[in-house]
Amino acid sequence: MRFTDADLAACCASRRWVAALAGRPYRDLDELRAAGAAALDGLDWPDVVEALAAHPRIGDRVDGWSRAEQSGMDGTAPDVRAALVEGNRAYEERFGHVFLICASGRSAADMLGDLRDRLDNDPVAERAVVRGELAKIVELRLARLVDQARGSAR
Repeated sequence: MRFTDADLAACCASRRWVAALAGRPYRDLDELRAAGAAALDGLDWPDVVEALAAHPRIGDRVDGWSRAEQSGMDGTAPDVRAALVEGNRAYEERFGHVFLICASGRSAADMLGDLRDRLDNDPVAERAVVRGELAKIVELRLARLVDQARGSAR
């Protein structure tokens, strides 16, 4: 399997990450995931910030993969949605980037709880959490990418 730069950028918008994976064939999802994880581990913080810039805020109305990932927002009570908006604002003021969480399978209330908890992190601890959340998202998106490639090959 080979993927275009655009396909890979949909999984992680860091140009350095895309360059590390681009142009190579992958036998299977495991090989692709291993390469993706190794590339993520090698990113400097500015590369992570570049990837974060492509992620919508939790609670924003979104399309594409982010829409499916944030399906836990469907039917969210207005007070929870408003608290997420306020929490996102406070988080961005504190850390300088979007609040990132692997939203797949999570309710809005759960994500709000995590957002509030993470506001207490110091910047170094939060960077580690962000890297972990980004890794989870990338892993899920790589699996979707492979599923799509398999579906179009049929």
